[in-house]
Amino acid sequence: MKSVLLIGLGRFGRHVAMKLNEMGVEVLAVDSDEERVQNVLDYVTNGVIGDSTNEHFMRSLGVGNFDVCIVAIGDHFQSSLETASLLSELGAAKVVARASSDVHEKFLLKNGADEVIYPEKQLGAWTAIRCSSTSVSDYIDLDGDKGDYAIFEIAVPEKWDGMTVIEIDIRKKFGINILARRINGALDPNITPDMVLKSGSSLLVLGTEHNIRKCFKL
Repeated sequence: MKSVLLIGLGRFGRHVAMKLNEMGVEVLAVDSDEERVQNVLDYVTNGVIGDSTNEHFMRSLGVGNFDVCIVAIGDHFQSSLETASLLSELGAAKVVARASSDVHEKFLLKNGADEVIYPEKQLGAWTAIRCSSTSVSDYIDLDGDKGDYAIFEIAVPEKWDGMTVIEIDIRKKFGINILARRINGALDPNITPDMVLKSGSSLLVLGTEHNIRKCFKL
């Protein structure tokens, strides 16, 4: 079972704690605010009140024993930066930190964070792409700022109705892989060359955003 040290229990941190709990992950939650710690106790293995920028306190947590350390502090960048740097110095296996701007992202990556999560930016992109076309129902960016590969859930075009996967052959024509299809809300990952596509259903496709837009005329 994986173990996570979660630092920062605002709205974002609390949602992370709840999801980790659903996944059966052991979580030690930390925040300097007692009320925030109390609010997540139902979702974590243990909660501790303390200052994540204090080296003595952080050493007492056994940082190196966790599979991942998540810095979810969103309201005080200096504390977030100091915490990420301290975790790295204390031998954390992996440090994932939350950023709220491009500048924060760069500083965190240069000062201890192995990976940066930028919720506002990621949600903004997701919302923009979903709203840009009535045929797109979901979107996952796989390359961050590189903006190359992504997964789209997109409606089967009417002109493909009754055609098979091999007949549309979007892998050869556009370098796009069909990962699954969704019919009546049910996801089916068993894609075969002779599978007949139906309008009214949707496909989960993987490829560059440019090629997907070109193929589906978004």
